[in-house]
Amino acid sequence: MDHAVERAIEYIRERCGEPLTLAQIAESALLSRFYFTRVFKAETGLTPGRFLAAVRMHEAKRLIESTSMSITEVSLAIGYSSLGSFTKSFTASVGVSPGRFRRLSRDGEQGLPGPEPGPWPGCGTVAGTISLPEGHGNARVYLGAFRTAVVQHPCLASVVVDVPSGRPSCYSLTDVPGGSWHLLAVARAAGVGPGAQERRTSLVAGLGPATVTVTAGQVTSAAVRLRPAGPADPPVLLALPGLEPPATVMAHPGCASVTPSPPGPPSPADLPRPGAAGRRRAAGHLRLASAAPAPSRP
Repeated sequence: MDHAVERAIEYIRERCGEPLTLAQIAESALLSRFYFTRVFKAETGLTPGRFLAAVRMHEAKRLIESTSMSITEVSLAIGYSSLGSFTKSFTASVGVSPGRFRRLSRDGEQGLPGPEPGPWPGCGTVAGTISLPEGHGNARVYLGAFRTAVVQHPCLASVVVDVPSGRPSCYSLTDVPGGSWHLLAVARAAGVGPGAQERRTSLVAGLGPATVTVTAGQVTSAAVRLRPAGPADPPVLLALPGLEPPATVMAHPGCASVTPSPPGPPSPADLPRPGAAGRRRAAGHLRLASAAPAPSRP
């Protein structure tokens, strides 16, 4: 990671509750504002201001989950002077209100907010494999398509995939609106050896500033390679399930989902339909895919 960006991110994380300006953040990196903004976005996929906003919301999530601070106290702690503005920003980024998020955290409930509403002119599929870095046990991975390089509300489509240690797993992300989106993944992986389930690592994957282009009625192939989360990775804002890594993962042969359908007109499911009957499957109803390719035979 660029050392100037690294200094700036450390500065942002340490002072996220203060009224920081772009000039102050650029000064911490020892760069001019214009050049700093360009370098920072190339490294993180976000502007410094958007990264700061994400860090503030992530800190708010942490305080709501792990402390008894009131929502008003949390809003003040991350630099908001208006409770209404904080609640609106939090809900827009996380997908639920601060109070609802606290209840979900305490009750251990699973589920996600619904997807961005359509109607969309058509939907396609993104499919491929998800790979873990070496030295990690089984992982449970949340994969989604987003408008920006931040895992935040709203998600356009999502799936949870169990990935076994040591080999890739197939995934198929369906009902993705046509367009160019950020394909982002977050995961919790177990360790290896004795006590593997207790030693867990956060993993992430993303294309940075790059995007994947989805075409209605077609399958787009994209390989997802997870890696340990680093300081330049934007924090996860969307209210996600716990992603507890599974003790075992069943292997299934092949990745049939990555084979594109023969060319032809979009299916009726890809065409826009009015009313509730035409809504896409809610991202809140996650489907769990476990599709590790079976070992090849000699």
